[in-house]
Amino acid sequence: MPTLEMYEGKVYLWHYVPSLPAAIAFTALFSLITTVHTWKMIKEKMWFCIPFVVGGIFEVIGYIARVASYYSTGTLGPYLIQSIFLVLPPVFFAASLYMVFSHCIRAVHGETFSLLSPRWTTIVFVSGDWACLNIQGGGAGMVSHPEKAHIGNAIVVAGLGVQIIVFIAFMVCCVSFNIRFRAHVAETGAARDVPWQACLSMLYATSPAILVRNIYRMVEFIMGSGYLFDNEWPTYAFDGALMLLVMIGFFIWYPSQLKSRGSTTDSMIELTSEGAHSAEHSRTVKP
Repeated sequence: MPTLEMYEGKVYLWHYVPSLPAAIAFTALFSLITTVHTWKMIKEKMWFCIPFVVGGIFEVIGYIARVASYYSTGTLGPYLIQSIFLVLPPVFFAASLYMVFSHCIRAVHGETFSLLSPRWTTIVFVSGDWACLNIQGGGAGMVSHPEKAHIGNAIVVAGLGVQIIVFIAFMVCCVSFNIRFRAHVAETGAARDVPWQACLSMLYATSPAILVRNIYRMVEFIMGSGYLFDNEWPTYAFDGALMLLVMIGFFIWYPSQLKSRGSTTDSMIELTSEGAHSAEHSRTVKP
């Protein structure tokens, strides 16, 4: 039976021995759902869902690292890998949600009912996501080094705080668009052949799960060495399970029906051209 081991005879990386059955189970579940997402993305040519698949791959790698950590709790490598790869997936999931929302707006020609245009929705929110990715990635790497752990904690908390603010702003945009466009549809009967309500239902189902997960992680890092660090079950209840539900929900309401209504490459064009705004002024983005 594995026991807690000290890293370099100085400090314990883990506050408990990771559960092997739980780590194996979540590795298998995320492997399955990520494989299904990859198949669906390729089949439907929904390339703006690439970040979502990347998030799933990160989850798989993270839980594989937890399996490895079960056998060697005093080894830095697996601990560092799971720390980084389990913190970052929501950033990738959120990026795809932002682009789905942009495609939904384009599909119903609802630009006038959105607080931000589809192009700026993608650029603003994915830029915020990218900043969060870099902040949290750097902080997560430092957390694993005992002498830098307190600095790493602060950096991760800052990154999570920014991500929470950005995500709440995104949810406000979704709700605002829903209310305004629903009133328009009630009056005119427009967009009845576009599954925009199913698209928003998916966003409403997945967004709260990501938000709750981020709040949990933020509280965990703020508390530092406390209950959430000393017990494993919250990690699976408020992170692993919620992210699994996000991937399942996204697949159930897969946005492939929006494909014919708007180019699946629009959002990727916006991302790659974000640093060249002058060139963007000459580009016309068609719905």
